[in-house]
Amino acid sequence: MNILIKSAHIIDSKSAHNGKVMDVLIENGIIKSIKSKIAADKSVKVVEAENLHLSIGWLDMQVSFCDPGFEHKEDIESGMKAAASGGYTGVAVVSSTNPTIHSKAEVLYIKNKTSDSIIDVYPIGTLSNNQEGQDISEMYDMKMAGAVAFSDDKKAVKDSGLLMRALLYAQNFDGLIITHCDEKSISNDGKMNEGVVSTQLGLKGIPALAEELMVDRNIFLAEYTNATIHISNISTQKSVELIRNAKAKGLKVTASANIYNIALEDSLLNGFDSNYKLNPPLRTKTDMEALKKGISDGTIDSLSCDHRPQDIESKDVEFDYASNGMIGLESAFGLLNSNKGKIKLDTIIETITANPRRILKLKENKIAEGEIANLTLFNPNKEWVFEKKHILSKSNNTPFIGTKFTGKVIGIINNKQTYFNKG
Repeated sequence: MNILIKSAHIIDSKSAHNGKVMDVLIENGIIKSIKSKIAADKSVKVVEAENLHLSIGWLDMQVSFCDPGFEHKEDIESGMKAAASGGYTGVAVVSSTNPTIHSKAEVLYIKNKTSDSIIDVYPIGTLSNNQEGQDISEMYDMKMAGAVAFSDDKKAVKDSGLLMRALLYAQNFDGLIITHCDEKSISNDGKMNEGVVSTQLGLKGIPALAEELMVDRNIFLAEYTNATIHISNISTQKSVELIRNAKAKGLKVTASANIYNIALEDSLLNGFDSNYKLNPPLRTKTDMEALKKGISDGTIDSLSCDHRPQDIESKDVEFDYASNGMIGLESAFGLLNSNKGKIKLDTIIETITANPRRILKLKENKIAEGEIANLTLFNPNKEWVFEKKHILSKSNNTPFIGTKFTGKVIGIINNKQTYFNKG
């Protein structure tokens, strides 16, 4: 299908057309022409929309599709539909499946099941065998099969020696280690951020220190091994400072935060809504502002929605017993754009396009003639109400039903396919 996108405001720092309003003609999945005006003929599908913005396709580095093993919460097909609706043309799926993505077989399962899809799905293999934290996984075999990184997802690596060996080993084949930071002996099964609100509610708190100690340790190990490391799920002011200092020293450290941690604060837990029970937990307004500053100055490289589907049996229980996580793909841009504060729109787009691709060492696309059309179309000023009909995930664990957002996804183009949201 040939497509003509009319009067699109282009946001792409690598494109010569960045900041301009242009027509973009796509033929057979390739950007054929970019001009101020392009005439349409009958063989072309014309795409027009109010305040249309165009960027390279969005990529989320941390989503859970629950497949294999937990398909009652989500499967690959429903997950890809949610991603397309949310404006994402690519996602990296975490290894917390059953079985975990711990060998070549599981990587190939994901790759084969998602081939020919509009969504590019990139498997993340485990760092330790079966996420058990004892022995290094078959990282090289997984890398050769198509794994883009290695992580035990939300299971922080307790054994410093194991992480050190993984960092050294991965350098032999340009592998990327991703770490979640949580010192369990300190967080100790806490339920929310430790602070004034947790004290008022009588809930066991998770000290910021539990994250910060492990961020510091992991930076030290990366420095000692001269290795590249990506630290995910940054949520506290001190963690941002540690990452900033590491980068200033020239260490090969990148970091990501979750969108909910820059948009929501722990006071929302006053209603005991288990959809706000997350890992890392919602923090304070001070932490939120530190994260936003970190995004603006480049300390935090990428943002994730941390899409975590949970069935009703896992959430509709007493708060203490509820599972962590919320779905986020369909509402991600609305939540992020509505709560960006002083973060520039161009910076937001970098955190969900070029930066995650650079970290994962994927092809960095750009909006230019002759390039593959991997694109997201959106209106950053469109006000809309997120309703249950917008959820394409199998699960409904979100607190945002009925929430008004500013910023709506129009559609995506990728792999010679298109998806456009209704309305």
